[in-house]
Amino acid sequence: MSDPTEMLTIGELARRTGVAVRTIRFWSDSGVIAPNGRTTGGFRLYDAGAVARVELVRTLRELGLDLDTVRQVVDRQVTVRDVARAHVRALDAEIRTLRVRRAVLDRVARQDSTTEELRLMHELARMSADERQRIIDDFVRETFDGVDAQAPGAHIAQAMGTMPAHLPADPTSEQVDAWVELAELVSDEAFRRRVREMAVAGARGGPRPAGPDPAKVAEHAGQAVRDEIAPASGEGQEILHRIVDPHLPMSERALLAGQLATFTDRRVERYWQLLAVLNGRPPVPSHVPAFEWLIAALRSHA
Repeated sequence: MSDPTEMLTIGELARRTGVAVRTIRFWSDSGVIAPNGRTTGGFRLYDAGAVARVELVRTLRELGLDLDTVRQVVDRQVTVRDVARAHVRALDAEIRTLRVRRAVLDRVARQDSTTEELRLMHELARMSADERQRIIDDFVRETFDGVDAQAPGAHIAQAMGTMPAHLPADPTSEQVDAWVELAELVSDEAFRRRVREMAVAGARGGPRPAGPDPAKVAEHAGQAVRDEIAPASGEGQEILHRIVDPHLPMSERALLAGQLATFTDRRVERYWQLLAVLNGRPPVPSHVPAFEWLIAALRSHA
């Protein structure tokens, strides 16, 4: 056991703690590890308790605390618990920042982005949750302006208008990536025109041929896509007749194909998939390729 009255030179303190003499001297000069006295020659002396203080300071510094905060802990002006809580919050903020930077750089690495695109992606990724929400709300409002969401068949206007994205304040890397893609998507004028076309058509109402059972489309047309069966082939016709009535008049087949084409779009489906990512919901499976196959088959055998 150490003698509590024992005094240590700075070199002895360094040997006992494994901390370099120059580091202890710097901490002493900064007022973090004050000496308890000096020799007649003016050299610093430390008591046995300085060993524990040096080890505490080393631990706090390795955890990233600045010297002013360390000094407050050593002087017992604040508790280690309070400091830890504050630094957890600071580290969380830093992690969020790094996550955003990583997502942007990863996206740039995967595509040949210009300097301007890089700047825009970084700005989009740094937006607050409220700012991100406003972009989606503006898209919905402008795209569906004047469309009666209560009209028969206006399901797209209702879905996009009443189910805005609940964008997280602390997004994951995947969500940052999804947000950048979504922001680019809703800013695209061609996409806005396409969504409005779907909304207007849905709100128009009027008689329409009964649509196919989506489960049958997913099962049969989906399998045809996976098996690479041509819609215009004889086998394609057999599959078509498992989905729609083989006796469906040719004129109604053409009408049904046109109706399905109006509401079938890969980028619109991607909109819902990105929203699912941003809302932390299960992935949205892709059904568009199956419906595209069905549309081609209806037109080929009309």
